[in-house]
Amino acid sequence: METPFDVSAYCSQLTSEARASARCLAWAPSFAKDRWLRWGADRLEREADAILAANEHDLRAAADHGLTSAQIDRLTLTRPRLAAMAAGLREVAALPDPIGEIVEGGVRPNGLEIRKVRVPIGVILFLYESRPNVTVDAAALAVKSGNALILRGGKEALHTNRALHFVLQEALRECQLPTHAVQLVTHVDRAIVGELLRRGDDIDLCIPRGGENLIRRVVAEARMPVLKHYRGVCHVFVDRSADLDMAERIVINAKCQRPGVCNAMETLLIHHDLAETFLPRIVEQLHAQGVEIRGCPETVRVAAYVKPATDDDYAAEFLDRILAVRVVPDLDAALDHIARFGSKHTDAIVTQDLQSAQRFTREVDAAAVMVNASTRFHDGYEFGLGAEIGISTDKFHARGPCGLRELTTTKYIVMGNGQIRG
Repeated sequence: METPFDVSAYCSQLTSEARASARCLAWAPSFAKDRWLRWGADRLEREADAILAANEHDLRAAADHGLTSAQIDRLTLTRPRLAAMAAGLREVAALPDPIGEIVEGGVRPNGLEIRKVRVPIGVILFLYESRPNVTVDAAALAVKSGNALILRGGKEALHTNRALHFVLQEALRECQLPTHAVQLVTHVDRAIVGELLRRGDDIDLCIPRGGENLIRRVVAEARMPVLKHYRGVCHVFVDRSADLDMAERIVINAKCQRPGVCNAMETLLIHHDLAETFLPRIVEQLHAQGVEIRGCPETVRVAAYVKPATDDDYAAEFLDRILAVRVVPDLDAALDHIARFGSKHTDAIVTQDLQSAQRFTREVDAAAVMVNASTRFHDGYEFGLGAEIGISTDKFHARGPCGLRELTTTKYIVMGNGQIRG
């Protein structure tokens, strides 16, 4: 008779090995971590055929998992994407090691020397869906910042993640770092996630990256802090003074360059003064790119293919070639719309008016606010962080792309020579 799978024992082994690895990584020298990153990049390139074969296995089963076209795009690996993953590892290796960095410090009148320094968080649980490239990004950032990582990807990417994890773990072994510094949950039993989320004494931080349902489940069940964003309802507001050629480039890029990601534009707001000029032009261009337009009454009048928009459309994260469009009377109305429907992720203004730009950046409450630039730039790599483990819309303890420094905490080191408190 087959022995039943013991979820509790499996999770205990994962977390105990992670904690032991975290203790070793906390004092691992920078050169060892950087060597692992460079060796991992080399192995990714050498093992490209095996990784792509594993990815093809997952892609063949994508229809059985009910994946959308956007999800299949996120799942798909190509040689250029693998090359970008390897380049990302090398870029992280070139970044300064945050561990041990002195944030602030000084000497007190009684002679005590007090320093506030960066230290690893410890053990991180990373839950994600469909995107095997973030397997590598997350591992790179976690190990470089001295943290042990437990990866739990979606079953739709299991074969790809196994191939990537094998490469990362072999590189850890070759570089004499703890091989359990990066662990992959290979069992698909959904009870594992619930069990891990209950282990607040063993796991220091959980980072979910995926659909809103996943993230809300994690927040409801987690017994440890959660770093997250729920949705990416990103806006572009084209102001009355905008350079219209610039606005067109930004809008098309923000929606169409990669519509299935969290920093893609989901709602376009257009100043009323541009309703007769820019609105028909941009609707036509978006339609030519295969974008379904759902618009306000003024937008519906532009073309027969524009569908009427509802409040649900303005609140939606489509993650597809679907866009909500609304003509607004002025900047005040644009700010009100974003405050009502936005998700505090990324919002942009296209304008030549400095006062409008300054007011937009001051009043929009979002993790990133863009002026005359695409929302697609809200990304750890584009911000010079090397990579990101996710984008946070929280206000504690990190906001925006989470790179190396966002995976650290601080502690005080106090040096004395016999002082006692009177």
